[in-house]
Amino acid sequence: MSGLFISFEGIDGAGKSTHIARLQAHLEAAGRSVCLTREPGGTALGEAVRDWVLHKRMQVTTELLLMFAARAEHVAAVIRPALAAGQVVLCDRFTDASRAYQGGGRGVPKERLEMLASWAEDGVRPGLTVLFDVPPQVSRQRLAGLKTPDRFEQEQQAFFERVRAAYLDLAAAESDRFVVLDASQPLDEVSAALIVAVDARLS
Repeated sequence: MSGLFISFEGIDGAGKSTHIARLQAHLEAAGRSVCLTREPGGTALGEAVRDWVLHKRMQVTTELLLMFAARAEHVAAVIRPALAAGQVVLCDRFTDASRAYQGGGRGVPKERLEMLASWAEDGVRPGLTVLFDVPPQVSRQRLAGLKTPDRFEQEQQAFFERVRAAYLDLAAAESDRFVVLDASQPLDEVSAALIVAVDARLS
């Protein structure tokens, strides 16, 4: 069985982690070998970067370069080998997160993002991207009181409106790669729709 790279996107509170875990169980029950990973993260370097960007104050350019440095390591050490081994790679965020958060949210120019993406990805791109779409006010309600907010979660609602708009623009521009799911719907309905979409792509 050939490998497939699936990325999962959306603002925090959309339920990505729960749905990815359910999908992993479904695929493994069907006999698929699954590589579950995340960004920033996935490697020792990536997890260190994750801690820095979520909790340390830094300039936007520093944040951007750290994210793409971690991505380059992640692609080379985890994603590319897993795909070569025929695994289904389930990645919680990938380059579209940078396009949405650093591009849409922070205003980094598209040309700069795409230059870094080409360099860090080195030809490895998702075959399917699932966007869990949820309004920022719903996200805030779900996350309220669950934990101490990180540096991104402390941003104002206007920031997340820009991030969401950037995600939806990306999905509209690459409708052959994206599947957009209404993550404000009941959990079981969203998970069922996700499994249908992934099974269709794998078949």
